[in-house]
Amino acid sequence: MFRFLVRRLLGALVILVIISAVTFWLFYAIPRDPAMMSCGKNCTPDMLKQVRHNLGIDHPIPVQYWYWLKGIFVGRSYGDFGDCSAPCLGYSFANREPVLGTILDRLPLTLSLAFGAAVVFLVFGVGAGMIAALKQGKWQDKAASSASLLGSSLQIYFVGYIAMYFLVFKLGFLDNPSYTPLTDNPAKWFSGLLLPWLVLAIIFTANYTRMSRSQLVEQLSEDYVRTARAKGLSRRNVFLRFAWRGAMGPIVTIFGVDLGTLIGGAIITESVFSLQGVGRLALDAVNKSDLPMVLGVTVLSAGAIVIFNIIVDAVYALIDPRIRLA
Repeated sequence: MFRFLVRRLLGALVILVIISAVTFWLFYAIPRDPAMMSCGKNCTPDMLKQVRHNLGIDHPIPVQYWYWLKGIFVGRSYGDFGDCSAPCLGYSFANREPVLGTILDRLPLTLSLAFGAAVVFLVFGVGAGMIAALKQGKWQDKAASSASLLGSSLQIYFVGYIAMYFLVFKLGFLDNPSYTPLTDNPAKWFSGLLLPWLVLAIIFTANYTRMSRSQLVEQLSEDYVRTARAKGLSRRNVFLRFAWRGAMGPIVTIFGVDLGTLIGGAIITESVFSLQGVGRLALDAVNKSDLPMVLGVTVLSAGAIVIFNIIVDAVYALIDPRIRLA
């Protein structure tokens, strides 16, 4: 297991370097004036001159990327704008602060949103899929399938505004979406994020319901499951010990990708509910042409997806004993 994790971590570093290099080239080589785009819309001539000097755009693109990559390990100086200590993902000239510091300020909200929604769609999505598989062909199966089809056709920006209008402003059942740090007030943290969790989980719940049902139905028809039933094991033991474990592989795979993507930023959800998370930060950076910030969020999103894929591969060995990680 240790050798496997070391190999995957080294591979992840290579992947992140490639992603950052391609992203850097797209953001800094293609634009006509990357200094102007990095400086922002309210840039003055003096700021533009300083940004050009700090970015080193008089150097070739590989040299510029090397300066950016080196800043992650040893930090970087941005002249009159200040220093960026390691790990430095760049300096936002639009916000006048290091990119990583801004991302870390927004990250707790995004983590709360991602993990809270993940709990909701796993419990309801996988639970509904299990019921549908056990009651295959009955009304429970048809109801779960119909609900998943309806949920997958909805859009967050539509459901979010409708739910907020009725549940918050009209009926007052839920609090207005907001973010309070968990350590400050757990109750307010929960009530402020409950509606975003439910809305964000709708589409994911529908997908996990369909996936869980299809995987479990397939596993229940396998020969080893039938053999276990023929040996006299109860239906519950067969379902939980054999069919359920066999169906978990694809679900865990998709969950790792989904969770990594959500940590990279749920842009639509954060925008609908006016939550200042990583997704909203990325959207604002695009609107301001803040290339260092966009690059930093992109690297964060890619890193989250890569890390969760490594975790998924490790979890496979626990789910399926036939898999051995060396």
